[in-house]
Amino acid sequence: MCSPNGLSLKFLLAFWILLVFPTVVWEQQPQPPDLQGDIRQVHDPTVIKEGDTYYLFSTRAGIAVRCSKDLISWRLCGDVFAHLPGWAVKDVQGVRGLWAPDVSYFNGKYHVYYSASTFGSNRSSIGLVTNQTLDPTSDKYRWQDQGKIISSNPPDDWNAIDPNLVIDEEGQPWLTFGSFWGGIKMRKIDPVSGKLLTTDATLYSLASRPRAPESPGAIEAPAIIRKNGYYYLFVSFDFCCRGPNSTYNVRVGRSRRVTGPYVDQSGKPMMEGGGTIVVTGGSRWRGPGHCAILQEKDGDKLVYHAYDANWRGAPTLRIAALIWDASGWPTIPPLN
Repeated sequence: MCSPNGLSLKFLLAFWILLVFPTVVWEQQPQPPDLQGDIRQVHDPTVIKEGDTYYLFSTRAGIAVRCSKDLISWRLCGDVFAHLPGWAVKDVQGVRGLWAPDVSYFNGKYHVYYSASTFGSNRSSIGLVTNQTLDPTSDKYRWQDQGKIISSNPPDDWNAIDPNLVIDEEGQPWLTFGSFWGGIKMRKIDPVSGKLLTTDATLYSLASRPRAPESPGAIEAPAIIRKNGYYYLFVSFDFCCRGPNSTYNVRVGRSRRVTGPYVDQSGKPMMEGGGTIVVTGGSRWRGPGHCAILQEKDGDKLVYHAYDANWRGAPTLRIAALIWDASGWPTIPPLN
């Protein structure tokens, strides 16, 4: 059946729906594609691209490396270390693996900062290993351990794990880190050596949570990016490493300065427990957290792990497009 002007009633009905309910279209967000290959047992992922290949680093005894051409199909393609660094074994008694690597590129080298610690302790150290290339077929491919960068011990009210490197608008690198205790901290980095800048020993505080029996300062895994005149600080709240019972969730705040103060969308300071939700767990994907942000020309992507309740709670690699609203706050589609 057609209307007098030749338009079908179906077309008119569709046009009327768009006028009256315009949000119906805009609220439909695409779900990320299903990842394939070696995506299980991925914890604390971080990713960077060299040439036509993405390299993803994650927690394992020697820091696992996975490779992909498209961010969808992944294969395990090696480890950074064949055995634990001698300095880490001496520095942190009982260490069995290297945690939470972070990869960045500056001063002509790839820098991977990593953690040496034991669960529930702040007797921890962050180390650094560098390479001229991530391509294992290159003659220049050679990991060189630069040793310890910073340590924490029980008297300290902070924990030297979960490093993340950010470069500010002036090209100055900063190392962010922290887990529980006094929260998220930051130190200035020497852009040449990649180690702490000796001329500025200031320990900056970026975010923390009030301690309570149900949540004893549960904040960790910082990741900072620059975007549209702001620095965005992503963190993980609550608890990882409990399989399907994990309660991790990703929060974010922003600041005009890399050293803060960071506030969430409501204006609450992150030093007072503030943080706008980016993603929380669903019925299948539990405890999403410890994220990294991959910034590319076609958009930003949240790279994180979540515990798959359909796979006995295995930590699994997840990647989703970050959606930025009109006010400049990020989120991803809800998890199923």
